[in-house]
Amino acid sequence: MAPYLVWIELAILLACIVVGSRLGGIGLGAMAGLGLCLFVFGFGLPPGGPPGTVLGMILAVVTAVALMEAAGGLDTVVRAAERLLRRNPRRVTWLAPLVTYALIFAAGTQHVVYALLPVIAEVARKAGVRPERPLSISVIASQQGLVASPVSAATVALAGALAGVDVALPQILVVVIPSTLLGVVAGILAVVRRGPELDADPEYQRRLGAGELTDAEAGGTGENATRPGAVGSVALFLVAVAAVVAIGLFPALRPVYEKVAEGVTETGQVEMGRAIMIAMLGASALMMLICRADPEAAVRGGVMRGGLVALINILGVAWLGSSFFEGNETAIVGAISSLVRSAPWIFGLGLFSLSILLFSQAATVLLLVPVGLALGLPGALLVGLYPAVNGNFFLPTYGTVLAAVSFDRTGTTRIGRFLLDHSFMRPGLAATIVATACSVLLSRVLF
Repeated sequence: MAPYLVWIELAILLACIVVGSRLGGIGLGAMAGLGLCLFVFGFGLPPGGPPGTVLGMILAVVTAVALMEAAGGLDTVVRAAERLLRRNPRRVTWLAPLVTYALIFAAGTQHVVYALLPVIAEVARKAGVRPERPLSISVIASQQGLVASPVSAATVALAGALAGVDVALPQILVVVIPSTLLGVVAGILAVVRRGPELDADPEYQRRLGAGELTDAEAGGTGENATRPGAVGSVALFLVAVAAVVAIGLFPALRPVYEKVAEGVTETGQVEMGRAIMIAMLGASALMMLICRADPEAAVRGGVMRGGLVALINILGVAWLGSSFFEGNETAIVGAISSLVRSAPWIFGLGLFSLSILLFSQAATVLLLVPVGLALGLPGALLVGLYPAVNGNFFLPTYGTVLAAVSFDRTGTTRIGRFLLDHSFMRPGLAATIVATACSVLLSRVLF
């Protein structure tokens, strides 16, 4: 293949990513499909293949979370978090990001943070705390909690990609959980004294003088009665998560089976990916049977809609990247192998940069981790660099960033005049750099 064709194909891949990201929704997956058509039918590249096991794991987890949402379990968890914040308003800058981290860690999806952001903003304002502080780091904490969650699409994607190099889910968690928590603490310290106090902020004073603010509560889940089956759905989901972690920690728990093919008996053990799917789908069924979770409501809920969007985008991007890499593997590996091996941090910078474009940690992992493996990077290093995929905050266009700005009625949480001087840059960089550095160090010690 002529060298210039590689650059043309790379330009097509990047164009599909940029245009698809701007379209939003399932635009990224659809644009990736157009690029795949050009690669396969126009340039004669191999079609590659979608990551079937990873997509199956994500869909199984999304199904379980969506049914928990339908049973009222997510609302119950959010209400508990809300009560904790309202009881400790003066500590909201410390408590809010830690509560957010725990919430996203357990749910495996960032969608639930939208219910918590207006509560954080209002609790901070009424306590006289500058809302920019807890809101900005809470958005960042939600991203850190996502990559640490054992059931998030990103972590599932990483575990699936590294399955061939004997890196299991428990090994990932033991490195990433403490690292991301330290990253959150670093982010808190970066904003805990940020900006003037609320009563001295000129924009807040202007809004007060203009009568734009009232004492009405913004958002919040209220004190609605817990729906029957809500607590049970949360318990079933947590049991399923615990089962997944236990199966990863103790491979002997995965059943051994026999199958006969053409008179020959073969023995095998259930793969980790399939074990995750089975556990999550089993929990989903129990939520419907025991907790009366409505399957139709689950399909209509926000978690399922968001999950399907993620699935379509991951399908398209991962398939497009697979085709490009398989068709140009020799050229890619030969061009950057020596550079990456001599300075592995460059690969982490690649993870960070691509996540800015994709707005998806899982899609970034599926696109770049196979490249890292082909370059000969060890699994331990790839786990160490994993927290670098949290670049979503860098451009102030991500959903949680925009939501936090809109929920802060005091005007302290801002986009900024020059695009990159927004409220989330300082805590985002602090959390991501510290989490990645700690993760790399831990992976070297523990692997």
